[in-house]
Amino acid sequence: MESVENDDRPLTRLGRGADFAFQRLELVAYIALGLLLAFAAALGMIGAFSLLAHSMHSLGDADSLVVAIDHLLFVLMVIEILHTVRVSFRSGTLVPEPFLVVGLIASIRRVLVITLESSEANQPGKWTSDSQLLLRSTMLELIVLGGLILVMVISIFLLRRARHP
Repeated sequence: MESVENDDRPLTRLGRGADFAFQRLELVAYIALGLLLAFAAALGMIGAFSLLAHSMHSLGDADSLVVAIDHLLFVLMVIEILHTVRVSFRSGTLVPEPFLVVGLIASIRRVLVITLESSEANQPGKWTSDSQLLLRSTMLELIVLGGLILVMVISIFLLRRARHP
């Protein structure tokens, strides 16, 4: 579908009014989305700070440290989405690189959560057929996530290389 700016036909009065209204609506939506994302990032930072303080108080409790890192990665995802909204608002186009970065952070975050869950579930001396099945499915998910991370890193590299030869 061709945009109105590239059309050679003049806009009617109704068309100009609709265009103006939709541009304003888009502006309001971007502003509201940006404010909500900024609020979510601030709440995530407060939660991560609280978890890091708890980890320091308990002399480096690994569980709370991993959860704090998980919160920080969530904040990074929100910030990257906010950046994508800002770039889209300025240029009027969607750029694929920020979405790849969000996917990369989300995949790394999932790897972190899986390793934490599997370390809690697999206590030494408690190997059953269920735990072996869980280990196999966890390893398969980690392999798929590792491949996905590799593909996203290569994609980001190729996008940057194509943009700056």
